[in-house]
Amino acid sequence: MTIATDHGGMGGGLVPGIYPPPRAMRPTLVGERWAVVAGHPRVSQVAAQIFCQGGNAVDAGVAAGIASNVVQVDMANFGGIAPVIIRPAGSNECWSVAGVGRWSRSASIEAMVERHHGALPLDGAPAIIPGAPAGWLKSLAEFGTMSLSEVAAPAIALAREGFLLDEKTALSLALMGRKFSRWKNSNTIYRPNGVDLVYGDRLKQLELADLLETLVAAEQDHRGDRKQRIKAAHDCFYRGRIALRITEWVTEQGGFMTTEDLAEFDAEVELSPSVDLGEWKFFSTPSWSQGPVALAILGILERGGGSLHEIVEAITLAFNDREDYLAEPARMKVPIEELLSDQHLAELASMIGNSALAGRSSSQTGGETRLSTTSIVTMEADGCCFASAPSDTLDGGPIIDGLGIMCSPRGVQSRLSPHHANSLAPWARPVVTPAALIGLTETNTWGLSCPGGDVIVQAMAQVVNNILRYDMDVQEAVEAPRLAAFNAPSAFHPHPSADRLVFAEGRIPADDLDQLRLLGHNVEVWPNFEFDAGSVQTILQRHNNNGEKYLLTGADPRRSAYALAE
Repeated sequence: MTIATDHGGMGGGLVPGIYPPPRAMRPTLVGERWAVVAGHPRVSQVAAQIFCQGGNAVDAGVAAGIASNVVQVDMANFGGIAPVIIRPAGSNECWSVAGVGRWSRSASIEAMVERHHGALPLDGAPAIIPGAPAGWLKSLAEFGTMSLSEVAAPAIALAREGFLLDEKTALSLALMGRKFSRWKNSNTIYRPNGVDLVYGDRLKQLELADLLETLVAAEQDHRGDRKQRIKAAHDCFYRGRIALRITEWVTEQGGFMTTEDLAEFDAEVELSPSVDLGEWKFFSTPSWSQGPVALAILGILERGGGSLHEIVEAITLAFNDREDYLAEPARMKVPIEELLSDQHLAELASMIGNSALAGRSSSQTGGETRLSTTSIVTMEADGCCFASAPSDTLDGGPIIDGLGIMCSPRGVQSRLSPHHANSLAPWARPVVTPAALIGLTETNTWGLSCPGGDVIVQAMAQVVNNILRYDMDVQEAVEAPRLAAFNAPSAFHPHPSADRLVFAEGRIPADDLDQLRLLGHNVEVWPNFEFDAGSVQTILQRHNNNGEKYLLTGADPRRSAYALAE
């Protein structure tokens, strides 16, 4: 018998150094048919189930989105928002679906200030029309292939039968319970008997299951084609008993809403704004989200360098434009195409020097940090891609008795100043922080989404920069140490500001952080893999040497993001 002794092997000793150490804590999955990265393993499993049943990336994405409203109800509510961006297979354009609600036509700054003395208390005051149901249904109708009954079935089962809580979800519910426990209906469902649910407990949401089943029944009772049946489900939510209950609740709680508002509402489909980055063209959700801010950061970096200082300055300059100009598309005083033009981005890049730039400021400082959202990216090998950032956290407003949902409190992202671009106005959409991106070349597709409030666009831009500039692997780019700049008023009421504040994860070398301080940045160190640094979820399509298309996934370990691929 021959014993291998020279180089290890079955019969020999260990030989360290043959295999390199891992570049990331998680593997980059490789898919040849489809891939999903969602904010929770159960949500990813739902998307995988729909893919295996023959659904496309939009069917899987909508199913995952509705499931996130059950499994990650702490982060994303069915009565909340669902910004969506979609790339149909073979298209050289991307389409956005405005799953973000509007202010009532009866709302105004004057009426709000008079009623609530310049504040937006988290009951009915900041309530806008729930946008998520319209966003899911419009995405499914226009770009999907399946019925609502098919894609909602997993979410209904999870709500009706319940599911066992993992440690992070239980902790999130407990932390948010410090706020939502003051609301009876929220407390009854998510803190039964006044006690926090813990790791391994079963969470059932029966009223939410009833609501989803009501929408499915409306679809099934209609005799039209697939789109008409889905429209019947939309009408079931936005007209009739459900709409009346939402309206009654909002007005009883000090907000503004009428049944006519809900009956008129829909999630518009529109072409997405874009910016060119070399061979890539990146698209974002429109200016009713801060998606264009991510495009601006990337465009500034494309025309400059990639140092930490330059990244922070690109963020500051893009956020200055957010503060000065960003509003929903119909209210933009400077066209978004101008803000993303080569000339404007070059002018911004030229402003970056050797000292920290001042950002915009507000009269408010400090303020309470709000919790976050979740994200979903699905893709097929043919490049059909769906990316969304569903949101509205349980601590943002009470659960409406009899419906099992909250009414989106995203009005907290509107301004109570009539002179601000993003001011509260009748029938206006607030500019919301959740956003998503899709990048295209002639042959490849790239989808990204991320939770994290003001950090969302910063985190996605850094991941794109890591891959395009430093050629990192997808998972490596997601896990790489991250920073976040806070040099502008917060997107959340009362919009406090900070001056040249930078938070940086502790894995960034101390010498690099000292250099930032020398340039005038006020740097504070975050823990490694900080929750508030966002959770970028991404799928990148590429081609192998034989011309076969394949998909690479990145799932951020800062939260519960999870990838699946086949």
